[in-house]
Amino acid sequence: MSSERLRLMAVHAHPDDESSKGAATTARYAAEGVEVLVVTCTGGERGDVLNPRYGPAPVGLEAMRAVRGEEMAAAAAALGVQQRWLGFVDSGLPEGDPLPPLPEGSFATLPLEDASAPLVEAVREFRPHVITTYDPTGGYPHPDHIMCHRVAVEAFATAGDPERYRGRGEPWTPLKLYYNHGFSLARMRAVHDAIVAAGGESPFSDWIDSRQAREVPERPVTTRIECADHFDQRDAALRAHATQIDPEGWFFAVPREVEAATWRDEEYELAESRVETTLPETDLFAGIRGTEHAR
Repeated sequence: MSSERLRLMAVHAHPDDESSKGAATTARYAAEGVEVLVVTCTGGERGDVLNPRYGPAPVGLEAMRAVRGEEMAAAAAALGVQQRWLGFVDSGLPEGDPLPPLPEGSFATLPLEDASAPLVEAVREFRPHVITTYDPTGGYPHPDHIMCHRVAVEAFATAGDPERYRGRGEPWTPLKLYYNHGFSLARMRAVHDAIVAAGGESPFSDWIDSRQAREVPERPVTTRIECADHFDQRDAALRAHATQIDPEGWFFAVPREVEAATWRDEEYELAESRVETTLPETDLFAGIRGTEHAR
């Protein structure tokens, strides 16, 4: 057994995000003995029931929060990770033209320091070497995802500064910050082509056409984590979020044997590093593992 005590913190906006973004990576590292903590900024109270097979939706924010809390516990168990709530209230996804204002007091409406303080405290308690979160767009323009990016960047920048966030624990300086990528266009194309070549029907056709039509920019990939052996844990974690995930929906329409044979990685973008590393990487702990930092 290694004497290293590596720690990874994955910062997400809502329960279910940890299962759709980087889940197999966290499951792999947890299985290898890395301490993995998922931090969930909000309770997902304003999320709609997206699974048509779920049944009657919970009524009210408190009821939805309770249900999604139970789902989150089951997903964390499936991935083998720890989980911590920051306790903020879901902002919801505004719709309309013009867009309505966000609910008062919800996560995305808060001053940055107020929203960041609990995460800084969590960083100082857990002492992660690596933090993962969303890119500046949030991955998609949900206000909570964008705020999640902002607070994670703020915590990465300030958790080691004893002059900032006084009273929120002993300073700790994380070493690397990554943006996790969802399904890149390259990944969708590769899996789409493999499904079609095998005579199947791809769920990605419309997505590929839509992204090409909108000319969605692809962010750089610096780091690929081989984690296909943990796709089953990812799938179990997704199914645990029964209000959100249709077990017969598009995601599970991808044959797992095709996916594992075609694209075995999850992709990341190294946003900032305080240690030397060489790109491209195959390990989020590159530059940390085997050094004095791994403690």
